[in-house]
Amino acid sequence: MATPSVTPQRSTSQFHASMLRPHLAIPIGDPAGIGAEVALKALSDSHLVKNCDVTLVGNVHLLRQAYQHLSQRFSQQGISASKLANPEQFSILDVPLAASIVEQIHWGQGNAASGAASFSFLETAIARTLSQEFDGIVTAPIAKAAWKAAGYVYPGQTELLAERAGSNRFGMLFVAESPHTGWMLRTLLATTHIPLRQVPDALNPELLTLKLELLIECLQQDFGLSHPRIAIAGLNPHSGEQGQLGNEEQAWLNHWLQQMQQRFAQVALQGLIPPDTLWVRPGQAWYGDSAGYGESSARAHDAYLALYHDQGLIPVKLMAFDRAVNTTIGLPFVRTSPDHGTAFDIAGQGIADATSFKSALQVATQLVQQRQHHTIPARTTEFASGSQPSG
Repeated sequence: MATPSVTPQRSTSQFHASMLRPHLAIPIGDPAGIGAEVALKALSDSHLVKNCDVTLVGNVHLLRQAYQHLSQRFSQQGISASKLANPEQFSILDVPLAASIVEQIHWGQGNAASGAASFSFLETAIARTLSQEFDGIVTAPIAKAAWKAAGYVYPGQTELLAERAGSNRFGMLFVAESPHTGWMLRTLLATTHIPLRQVPDALNPELLTLKLELLIECLQQDFGLSHPRIAIAGLNPHSGEQGQLGNEEQAWLNHWLQQMQQRFAQVALQGLIPPDTLWVRPGQAWYGDSAGYGESSARAHDAYLALYHDQGLIPVKLMAFDRAVNTTIGLPFVRTSPDHGTAFDIAGQGIADATSFKSALQVATQLVQQRQHHTIPARTTEFASGSQPSG
């Protein structure tokens, strides 16, 4: 499948300018899903796009087709056309697709064709980002089953991003800002898309150390928290209750945590907190409580390390289903995505909620600016000496 030619890398002056307006790639995801819709809805927010430059990565024919279709749906529903951005207002990195692929793509029908298209869109965005054309990637949703049908077997976009970036250390951090109090929820998963019965075998001191290191680095580099407070969940109910409800805590988790507390003296590590009470303070900080936001926020932690998928994501989606952002940490560039899927059941209807995608754009912009604040002197020196930036 053809890939557009690579454009020249940006100059030093362009990198300085991008400190104010990061350049973000938006691969539009599975074209049979809601990716194009939520992206174009988000980009209609002038306050959001004034802080970043974006390039839509996808097939220009499909993008135009999606815009025309959704514009008609908006008109039928009496929704203002201003709520949907015209893709022609932005840079479009056209990813050519064979006619046989395009003709098989239909709203709400994820298949091998839509999977091949979304894989190509993401692959192109990654290559261009690694060549320094973009500062980060905000990915629209893909369907794993469609990727598999097209012959691409990956657990998700995260793993492809890490593979192409050459990153062996990476993690899924979910970030959300409370609309009620402004408190920031940050949750890292130690294990992700594996069956529950495999979790105890997948967990070990090496894996948890890697994830904790990544989390601390991220909090310091991307969020400016030099002395973060991190809560770590137990694995079993009541964190094992001294071996009565599971022995992983007594066998090695407690000892591992003690080692980490000694190793990272600048970080306040608390655990192993029983999973059923771990989320009480975040809930109070998110919604506010009778004690007042200030007190509940002070009791909450800067980040939470959950040991398996649902342990971390049930509370995240309960509090922040429409605004949580999936952030891949450990990559040489910023990557965020909305915390929802392709929603094939409502694709093409014009009713998809773009709140999470807006949040993904906003968080990506903030993270790029935070990283540039710390790295621009080194990058400027590299350009001045005639070498290419390391990323």
